[in-house]
Amino acid sequence: MKKLFILLVAFMGVAMQGVAQQRPQYSQYMLNNYLLNPAITGIEDYADIRVSNRRQWVGLDGAPVTYYLTAHTPLNKGAASNKFHKELAHHGVGIAFHTDKTGPLRRTGLTGSYAYHLPLTRTINVAAGAAVGLIRNSLNAGELAFTNPNDPLVGGGNLNNNQLDLNLGLWLYSKNFSLGVSGAQLLEGTGSFRSPEESRAAFGLQRHYFVTGAYRLQPTETIDIIPSVMVKLADPSPVSIDASVRAIYDNRFWVGAAYRHEDAVVGMVGVYISPLLDVSYSYDATISNLNKVSAGTHEIVVGFKLLNNHRIICPEWIW
Repeated sequence: MKKLFILLVAFMGVAMQGVAQQRPQYSQYMLNNYLLNPAITGIEDYADIRVSNRRQWVGLDGAPVTYYLTAHTPLNKGAASNKFHKELAHHGVGIAFHTDKTGPLRRTGLTGSYAYHLPLTRTINVAAGAAVGLIRNSLNAGELAFTNPNDPLVGGGNLNNNQLDLNLGLWLYSKNFSLGVSGAQLLEGTGSFRSPEESRAAFGLQRHYFVTGAYRLQPTETIDIIPSVMVKLADPSPVSIDASVRAIYDNRFWVGAAYRHEDAVVGMVGVYISPLLDVSYSYDATISNLNKVSAGTHEIVVGFKLLNNHRIICPEWIW
């Protein structure tokens, strides 16, 4: 019964062209804002590579499972000569891949990004970025159950649809705060490529808009407290709000908690192991009606810092 329920929900989401939000949910978005905003591209002094696995609503058959790989690096970035001089303007390039499977529906995306970072003052910088690529939607009709034997989807097989993806973003940042605004899937369905057979199922893109902000407090020399917030809009879906706070000790270890409105309470923990490697984990305790059939959500993120000539352990700009 649970499997039939989730398959039905997934198919209805396809047929109604995204009544629910289409972009994957990430509890640890604050560690990799590049997922939401291409203006982040190349913000650090090294090549930032991150891989993640998220298993949502464990215990519910057909629930979302998401994987991603992101990589971005600065180009021609020169460090300031000392702390009293502002950073230098530079470029950044990156690539992102994700795949998200919910029941019979799989959504896979691949984008390339570019950003330009410009210092406004000695301490404040601004970046603008764009990411373009493709989103592929696949529906395995063989996993669906039909009450009408004449339904055009009867017969199984995969229905595939490729669509152009465009994301734009702005990012205002300093050592102690950040403020970002971005839009994803901005082309909606205007860049769709489908065959007559694939038109049997509707694969529409839904525009998403994100506003994020964070501030770093330093009550002691070894402890940083970082509250952050994300507001997500994807009409006609309701507004989604994430609020979180993290405490970092000695730029090495951190713990955090978050609240997603009417959805989940999140616990997080992470460690910056070395100038090369960091690892973090989060658990979402579901507070919506799904908590009756779900054992929560697990997400793990592994980060690598390549070309890290300054041997930075804790990121300087994205905490």
